[in-house]
Amino acid sequence: MGAKRALIVDDSKTARLFLARALEQYDIDVDAAESAEAAIEYLSSNRPDVIFMDHLMPGMDGFQAVKAIKNNARTATIPIMMYSSQEGELYLGQARALGAVGVLPKQIRATDVSKVLNELHLVSERRTAEQSGFTPPTARVGGVAAEAGAALASKPLTDSALREHFAELRRALVAGIDTQTERITGEVRALLREAPSRPPERGAPPRAATWVACTALGLALLSAALWWRTVKLLDGLTVQLAQLQHRDAPPFAALAPAGTAVATPGAATPAAEAPTATTPAAETPTATTPAAAARSAPGAATVIPSDGKPVVVPVPYGADALGGARFELIGKLLYRLARQKVAGVVDIRTFPGRFCLVGNALDGYSPAPEETRFSRCDVVGNPSDEAPQSTQRTPLALANLIGDIRSSTHGALQVQVAAGDAASVLVPYPPVGSELTAGDWNRAAGANNRIEIRVH
Repeated sequence: MGAKRALIVDDSKTARLFLARALEQYDIDVDAAESAEAAIEYLSSNRPDVIFMDHLMPGMDGFQAVKAIKNNARTATIPIMMYSSQEGELYLGQARALGAVGVLPKQIRATDVSKVLNELHLVSERRTAEQSGFTPPTARVGGVAAEAGAALASKPLTDSALREHFAELRRALVAGIDTQTERITGEVRALLREAPSRPPERGAPPRAATWVACTALGLALLSAALWWRTVKLLDGLTVQLAQLQHRDAPPFAALAPAGTAVATPGAATPAAEAPTATTPAAETPTATTPAAAARSAPGAATVIPSDGKPVVVPVPYGADALGGARFELIGKLLYRLARQKVAGVVDIRTFPGRFCLVGNALDGYSPAPEETRFSRCDVVGNPSDEAPQSTQRTPLALANLIGDIRSSTHGALQVQVAAGDAASVLVPYPPVGSELTAGDWNRAAGANNRIEIRVH
């Protein structure tokens, strides 16, 4: 039986490399295409066993490519797995509606790859078990490596691990609700088909209709109870994630150069939500320029950029640069400018930091311990970076927000999102030498891993 072959479609060279290394651990040959157009041209003369498709790409995006592939009778039966940083049941439903079999997260883990390959019957159960039990030779080197592994295992959950657990729990709970809903709905439909067509006698209550109403009420109560339980669990996980982010956040304000406004989502949000901290006169500004709006808006000193100085928002390693608390901060800023009738352009740029990482493509990468020598880094980069390109990918939620702002201001306030110059750094990286540690390097990388917001 010949080796299986996979096609990876992603404009990020780093993302293609990480996934290719993970698949090669299972003896799967890998071909790659940097755009959807290149993938469709490849499929005209090749037939892989599976396609891993990125979502947001220049030109034709992943959803459009999936639709084109499924509409071609020659390629319609090739399974397609979306490979994206997007998550959630809504996104999964959209992908499956177009013909994709599922979604594989960009922050890949060995269990994710193993599960996908088993579901697609690309590897045997025995092969997966052997792969899962494989111990690399480096894991058996001396007591120092063992002690380092024990130290890493004893560390508390990072925000990345908690976020993965959060997403898995949400998917499991929602899947349980969907299963129960489908089962009860099927029973109700069966009863409706079996109900007599003869109208009930006058004065006698329709028993079938009453039973259906009771079933519908029970279904609604069950769904509400399951949803409430889901909400409470997600709230608890959100609090834990916020506590971890607050505890592990580096002092970016101390690292940033003079003259640059540094905002953290946790610090900016209270200022934006505390109208009692300003006078009524300050809440009804008449400013029509970005600079004037910045001087008169509540909390403008830490949220709204002014006089050409950007607001710098740090991004934790592994986090979505334009999601989470940063998305909330951007939303508060845009709605405030819209209320003040500001006309201009809000420029949002993302700058990825280059971190000293340890790990491998199969199990994932994480920042190296602070005392690790820089020369011991396995990778110097940022796996969550969507790759250097002229246009920055815009998440669906942010795209909807930008459209709402453009509509509410009748085009007076425009928003543009782009990737910043990779050579632009807030804090210079330390010179590479024999004494350089991962901690020194990653402190600079953490300060440079950011988004900048300007108003022109």
